Amino acid sequence: MPTFEIHDEAWYPWILGGLFALSLVTYWACDRITAPYGRHVKRGWGPAWGVRECWIVMESPALWAMVLFYSMGEQKLGRVPLILLRLHQVHYFNRVLIYPMRMKVRGKGMPIIVAACAFAFNILNSYVQARWLSNYGSYPDSWLTSPKFILGATLFGLGFLGNFWSDSYLFSLRADEDDRSYKIPKAGLFKFITCPNYFSEMVEWLGWAIMTWSPAGLAFFIYTIANLAPRAVSNHQWYLSKFNDYPKERRILIPFVY
Repeated sequence: MPTFEIHDEAWYPWILGGLFALSLVTYWACDRITAPYGRHVKRGWGPAWGVRECWIVMESPALWAMVLFYSMGEQKLGRVPLILLRLHQVHYFNRVLIYPMRMKVRGKGMPIIVAACAFAFNILNSYVQARWLSNYGSYPDSWLTSPKFILGATLFGLGFLGNFWSDSYLFSLRADEDDRSYKIPKAGLFKFITCPNYFSEMVEWLGWAIMTWSPAGLAFFIYTIANLAPRAVSNHQWYLSKFNDYPKERRILIPFVY
């Protein structure tokens, strides 16, 4: 890894605080305006680019920027920080390189402004997470056997698997790349909630917050809720409006609760 370092002691806390503040702004905005991509795509948001290409570009900083910022920390060679980094990269290896290739979105576009906002967030969040792991956090080797790490890693793994399965099941509902139809999901957690993929991702980043036991991880978890909870509501309302036989007892995001 590169040997150069940065000294951001004075302004890292402000950027970390900014991520918490951004969560509030994001929730407020997403509660009022549904981001125009996927089933909610609409005109009037400026030029668009292919969904697959947008997804790869906008999520990519979580791979390359994360490693870049991580490499600037004094603890970059620490055993635990490296393990935490690799767990983070497992999620984003799927999100950046595998998930977009599995999409059935030929001919569909995403407004570039949406992708640009996501790109900027991923740079900001990568900086906050990476600097905590390799510079500001304290992770002795004994952390790997601590209850916090074990519980957090378990939730992270379960959330990742749940998210991957949910995506796979939704992909399976379309026959091919040219299929533009939507169907009512009926398997697994979809029997109980409209958005198991979002629920699983929230569980995943809750696990991250616990196993890193950090304000950086907590900020990411809160942002995930702020970003996905309003969209889950929009998805639920969309299904209810599109399908007369959509199960009325199905919850939005949390089984039996919400």
